[in-house]
Amino acid sequence: MENIANLREWFGVVDSNHTGNITAPQLQRAFSIGNLEFSISIVQQMIRMYDFDKNGTMSFEEFVALNKFLLKVQQAFADLERGRGYLGTDDAYESFDKNKSGKFRLDDFISLSIFLQSARNLFNSFDTAKQGRVTLDLNQFVFCAANCRI
Repeated sequence: MENIANLREWFGVVDSNHTGNITAPQLQRAFSIGNLEFSISIVQQMIRMYDFDKNGTMSFEEFVALNKFLLKVQQAFADLERGRGYLGTDDAYESFDKNKSGKFRLDDFISLSIFLQSARNLFNSFDTAKQGRVTLDLNQFVFCAANCRI
């Protein structure tokens, strides 16, 4: 319960307009204060993943769900980085190394995880028979490409 109280306090600070919802730019600024640099498109994807009421912003309940996801991703990163603070190119795919430094930091790893989760959700929406494969026409493909960008 203490964690929920801390999250509510943090959410209240980020919700500078006191609307009960936070926007992508507000969430992006909050992450940057915590030294996590995400492009606005990644933050928008985070919101889309947990925007249960589809209003384009993040309520406190939606934020709690995002936080649970981010904690799991952070733990997975910690398990892989072996105390270095980053994954090397042998640990991660370079296209998500946004600084092209050969070091895959936590925010890069979260970006990759957001992309994979979004792609999985989109794929599953087309794989109604749960066969692990789909056939897309051009319009469906364009829709997928537009909705899984980084």
